[in-house]
Amino acid sequence: MLEKNSETNMVRVVGLVSSEKEYSHEMYGEKFYSFYLEVPRLSESVDVLPVTISERLLIDIDIDPGKYVIIEGQLRSYNRYVESTNKLVLTVFAREIYLPKEEELEENLKRPNEIYLDGYICKKPVYRVTPFGREIADLLVAVNRAYNKSDYLPCIAWGRNARFCEKLLVGDHIKIWGRVQSRDYQKKLPSGDVETRTAYEVSITKLEYLEYDNNRIDVIDKEG
Repeated sequence: MLEKNSETNMVRVVGLVSSEKEYSHEMYGEKFYSFYLEVPRLSESVDVLPVTISERLLIDIDIDPGKYVIIEGQLRSYNRYVESTNKLVLTVFAREIYLPKEEELEENLKRPNEIYLDGYICKKPVYRVTPFGREIADLLVAVNRAYNKSDYLPCIAWGRNARFCEKLLVGDHIKIWGRVQSRDYQKKLPSGDVETRTAYEVSITKLEYLEYDNNRIDVIDKEG
């Protein structure tokens, strides 16, 4: 699991490139591209995650579909104007990319999806119980980054983590460990049609809560 250090947002994913790269945008003369990565779960299903990468990381590496890659970076958010509303869009922003050697791949796939966040609750958590009795809490966490910017990242907690998160207040300081997951859901359109869309969020496996005075730390681990 990613260690705590001065970074507030760290992601490491290992997976199979599942799409051709497409031009995304340009900033200060640097071009960025996007593609999708299939990251396996222990349950044998996969999370299909969007990745954004600089052209400068692709000079000596090919990311053709069907290749396994290791990506280290951050989970970032930005607003996109869609259907007359602002939509929060998430992407794995690559800082480093590697092609694992064949003999290293199996070992890397044992822990293919890890994220560590150090941020603040920016919306009151929503706690609920599913019809099957599973406890869930939805959180929105603000994580600061350079140049006075912040990423607003949806997170989901389970079980006793969810019960704990129900009590969190806007402004509370927390640290999170988990994985980035994709989830399909049904959206009913104004026309009455139903469209399948994909949401991205952080599934929490460990949570650390720090009070403002930092005199007390509670560590909540994944429920067995």
